Amino acid sequence: MAGAIAYGIWGVFPFYFHALAPAPAVEVLAHRILWALLVCLVLLTALRRWGAVAAVLRSPRQRGLLAVAAVVIAVNWGVYVHGVASGHVLEASLGYFVNPLVTVLLGVVVLRERLRRLQWVAVAVGTVAVTVITVDLGRPPWIALLLAASFATYGLMKNRLGQVAGADGKGVDAITSLSVETLLLGVPAAAAVAVLTATGGSTFTTEGPGHTLLLALTGVTTVVPLVLFAVAASRVPLSTIGLLQYLTPVLQFGCALVLGERMAASQWAGFALVWVALLLLSTDALRGRRRPVPVPA
Repeated sequence: MAGAIAYGIWGVFPFYFHALAPAPAVEVLAHRILWALLVCLVLLTALRRWGAVAAVLRSPRQRGLLAVAAVVIAVNWGVYVHGVASGHVLEASLGYFVNPLVTVLLGVVVLRERLRRLQWVAVAVGTVAVTVITVDLGRPPWIALLLAASFATYGLMKNRLGQVAGADGKGVDAITSLSVETLLLGVPAAAAVAVLTATGGSTFTTEGPGHTLLLALTGVTTVVPLVLFAVAASRVPLSTIGLLQYLTPVLQFGCALVLGERMAASQWAGFALVWVALLLLSTDALRGRRRPVPVPA
């Protein structure tokens, strides 16, 4: 349930970021980080979890995993906002369609998970789909590929984090992990806001109170789904996370069409191949769940 709600919220994000125009992607990213950090600080104080944050910061392994997670989620946020602002919501949705396939591949490469035949077929079809779209665009779909790679890596870091004990002998809860991530990103985000304000590039106070409120609310809209995602990613297998991820790109795809983006026939062919790959992956997952579990003699 936590994962499904998180992916549903992310699915309608194009409408939200579209409403933040004319704020540049860098400004939106910086505000997301700073307002999310503020929300996390309030939650840490209310829930009395500052001790958990200190324990994480004393654990080199937990701190390292969260540092990587912070970098890749910042990349993901920045690329996504840029994609929406530049009118490439369809390509962004492609990234999240491809994301489950990348997640499966990470499971093989990093976690040494073994894929079944149908899973390999799905990955192969997905690769062909990206190739078709690359030929149509005349370039690799960089927005899609960066979104898929960064978020799959973020999911991997969260998965690993759920299995690592810290300095206090405990794991990292969702709020603590997100708080540390935003804390690590806070300084560069504050610097970006300061530079934009000093150079006249900030829209925070120049586009009316509604715009200011929307930028401030990026903290809440960022924290809620990420906490829900962290809860899910630390408790379920990567293959299950891959299945849940389908909800986000389906909703984003619909948002793109509502916002007026159109696709050529060749792009439809590429997307269709991706959907075939996801269908194969889902079919394999359902077969795996129905397979009887051996009972020891």
